[in-house]
Amino acid sequence: MSEPTGMAEPTGMAEPTGMAEPTGMAEPTGMAERSGGGSAVVRLEQVTKHFGDFVAVEEADFDIGEGEFFSMLGPSGCGKTTTLRMIAGFEQPTTGRILLQGQDVSRTAPHKRDVNTVFQNYALFPHMNVFDNVAYGLRNKKVKEAEVATRVNEMLEVVRLPEFAERKPNQLSGGQQQRIALARALVNMPKALLLDEPLGALDLKLRQVMQLELKRIQRDVGITFIFVTHDQEEALTMSDRIAVMTQGRVDQIGTPTEIYGNPATTFVAGFIGTANLLPVSVVSQTGDQVTVDSRLGTQFRVPAGGRSHSTGADATIMIRPERLVPAGAPLHGGEAAGSIECTVSSLVFQGPVVRCQVQTRTGADLVAHLGPEDDPASLSVGSPITMTWAYEGAYLVPEAITADQAGVTSMDEDETEAVSVG
Repeated sequence: MSEPTGMAEPTGMAEPTGMAEPTGMAEPTGMAERSGGGSAVVRLEQVTKHFGDFVAVEEADFDIGEGEFFSMLGPSGCGKTTTLRMIAGFEQPTTGRILLQGQDVSRTAPHKRDVNTVFQNYALFPHMNVFDNVAYGLRNKKVKEAEVATRVNEMLEVVRLPEFAERKPNQLSGGQQQRIALARALVNMPKALLLDEPLGALDLKLRQVMQLELKRIQRDVGITFIFVTHDQEEALTMSDRIAVMTQGRVDQIGTPTEIYGNPATTFVAGFIGTANLLPVSVVSQTGDQVTVDSRLGTQFRVPAGGRSHSTGADATIMIRPERLVPAGAPLHGGEAAGSIECTVSSLVFQGPVVRCQVQTRTGADLVAHLGPEDDPASLSVGSPITMTWAYEGAYLVPEAITADQAGVTSMDEDETEAVSVG
């Protein structure tokens, strides 16, 4: 028998950081990205996968570093799972190469690759106890029993279930079964662990707990984790870097801070959290500061994001809801850099914030998340309001949108296009 590749949903994680605004800003890293720290464990070189005439993955080109928690994030059908399956060896690329520690494994069978895979199904042997399930791969490799005992016990300590060694899988909770499956996948110390939406079947509370736990385990063992998910909060919470995919292509690779704060495309802006998008044209650029025309009768300054922008070029500014505030309210990040005249459309209490939807004179809907310091109680539906933001609160996306695409966007997990709210 060969060691099963499907392990299970890992259990550990933690309360997600959610869509909270990252602190720093950096230039988006784009599509072809090489890992910054350490040597590459996995490298994809212009990898394309066709299923007949359908292009599932197109020219994926990036490195995944040693000890990195790397997530592939995107809506259904974006190509993330196909990419993971090619790394695992369950699919072969149509063109391009996949390298594992510098060796071309594009046509290598799955069991000959030094990677293990964890799926949503647990795949634990019901007739074996926990110890024997975790030990299965080691025994299959003819490891001496003394070493088997040592390594299994060490791994049960890592997943914090040493007292469950004699139990059968049907005596464990779903979360415990996940951790045992994770231990079985890790006990062989693969070069990389591949995880295909392992938390998808969990309820919200358990999923939140598991996120930090999974990240803790990854740090403890120091193995590269390659994680596939459609859940933005999962990716932001756990990842060192994220590849955002859509329609078979990688739109952007970067840290959670870069992806959230500095989206490379309007798709990324709308998929990661909620974004207010407004079409602008470039008036001038001085250093890293760009003056833009809002097409609403005002001009304001925005960071250039490390890019050069041509005078007259069409672009888009993105303002996150937590950065948009009524004039006179405390600004997040310095003095006001721009303002827009609006009318209050709705006010919805959501616990820690009030969701304030406003409409510009051109009919675009924008959303602000107002805290107590923003005095939302003073606002009323139908009243005029001036919305403003700090210089660091807007980001210039080098992609044009039309006037009817302006406004607040968010991404449903099963959709592939940003949709207007309101």
